[in-house]
Amino acid sequence: MGLPFISNGAKKNRDQMVAIDLGGRTSKAVYLTRRGEGLVLSGYALVDAPLYEKSLSAELLGEHVKAVVQALDAKTKSIAFGVGVNDAVVRHTELPRMPVEDMRLVLKNNPKGYMQQDLPNYVFDCFNMPIHPGAAASEAGAKSASAATKQRVLAAGAKQQLVNDFLTAARTAGVSAEMVFPGLIGPVNAFEVAMPEQFAKEAVALVDVGFRNTTISVLKDGELILSRVVALAGDKLTSGLAESMGISYAEAEGIKVGMAAEVQSVLESILAPLGRELRASIDFFEHQHDRTVTQAYISGGSSKSEFIINTLQNEMMVECKTWNPAGTLQLELPPTQMAELEHVAPLLTVAIGTALAAL
Repeated sequence: MGLPFISNGAKKNRDQMVAIDLGGRTSKAVYLTRRGEGLVLSGYALVDAPLYEKSLSAELLGEHVKAVVQALDAKTKSIAFGVGVNDAVVRHTELPRMPVEDMRLVLKNNPKGYMQQDLPNYVFDCFNMPIHPGAAASEAGAKSASAATKQRVLAAGAKQQLVNDFLTAARTAGVSAEMVFPGLIGPVNAFEVAMPEQFAKEAVALVDVGFRNTTISVLKDGELILSRVVALAGDKLTSGLAESMGISYAEAEGIKVGMAAEVQSVLESILAPLGRELRASIDFFEHQHDRTVTQAYISGGSSKSEFIINTLQNEMMVECKTWNPAGTLQLELPPTQMAELEHVAPLLTVAIGTALAAL
């Protein structure tokens, strides 16, 4: 899905791109290169994020970006940033039919009317949603006049100061910020490339369990229909285990992944509210569109636990499985990274989706 969000001028024919998914605990980065009709994963990196209380300064962010780029050893200075769900607002809305440049101005002048909230000092971008033949036919009649003058769009916004900080950080790191992209859309882009059949023909849910938030995106026949953020993810799972068992955070993190039998009931009780929230999103979609979600594809660090996958499946009442966002990419990785990719791949979903948007 081409949602440039905030782009450095018109999209160029780029052959190489580094994309960084800035996380609350770990930043994930990938290095993609274009070769003929295919794309090559030439490297990836997981780098501990800086510890900070309220906001990360542009200077500290620049040093972090420099460390990530050095870890990748990439041969390009083109960088795309994936922005977390707390820093980017994404909404489905309708706008008058006009060029995207004009849509940005409409959103800036009336964010409450189209984004359902006041967003002062924000920058905006939007993506025209495709019109499928079946959907066009169903909207005929009374809505035909409205449909002729309006366009369904996916709109996104971020604070101007945040974008400026990314640009400053890139200069500090000696690289060029080509794009700032809403990370919420990353899994959708990656899924389209990794599993094109399921993307184009099925109704599925993409669930990305991050550090502080879990996102769910429901797709139908190649279209993003619904997206939602739930403020319950890996950090709360680990903290809940640590508190219940009277152990350290680091010990609880190891247990969460290894999953000793004696802690399963504790983790199950922590996961239940997340499963119910995700099920509620699926119910809403199914009632609105009279279509059953057939699969839920789980990514993120917690997806490495078979117990977590099974628990979510029981709560969501939909078959849940992991998927590999690098599954259709050509691989040219160092031997160590090649051996670890299957274990690491679920963490790279947002970064890969961001790189695909920028290329």
